[in-house]
Amino acid sequence: MGDLDNDLADLRAAVAEQVPEEVAPVLKADREKFVGVVAEAAVKPGAAMPEFTLPDAGGARVRVADGPAVVVFYRGAWCPYCNLALRAYQQELLPELENLGVKLVAVSPQLPDDSLSTKDLEFAVLSDVDNELGRALGITFRQDPELKPTFDALVGDVEKINGAREWELPYPTVLVVDGEGVIRYIDAHPDYTTRTDPADILAAVKAL
Repeated sequence: MGDLDNDLADLRAAVAEQVPEEVAPVLKADREKFVGVVAEAAVKPGAAMPEFTLPDAGGARVRVADGPAVVVFYRGAWCPYCNLALRAYQQELLPELENLGVKLVAVSPQLPDDSLSTKDLEFAVLSDVDNELGRALGITFRQDPELKPTFDALVGDVEKINGAREWELPYPTVLVVDGEGVIRYIDAHPDYTTRTDPADILAAVKAL
């Protein structure tokens, strides 16, 4: 198991210990619904990356399909598993990608202003408001409305933070896009407490 996998396992244990006693079983049951699930609707390698431009934290529009690039979808800066993964990618992956001339881009449905909470990251952080790109890639799902009070109590109103009309989130997903804008690798994680290992991403990039 890699360093990121170990860190995610430690975080799962810490979250289980730190959340209120009445919340822990709710989160556990929610996560278990996704363990072993396959994102069957997700786009397959060989498909073209949709031609979207999305705003960064400062409002500038960035063309997502402008490869070669590694595109990381995450749920939002309110998700501790996302923050852990993004920082691991910055530390372990970004220097290698820069040497190879490959961009690293992170995408979430969070509004641009709120994405400023990731301002210590050294790569582009883009806002897919209303999950239009995520939906086009087949990597979004509707969260159970009954869980909303639990999430509101823990992290605030996720719908408001994300600016979404409905409570829809992307699966944590990594795509590798080549210089022609073609998706060559995709790894979607319905279980949001797991993520793509940096070594696997780098191997996919080197195979371009």
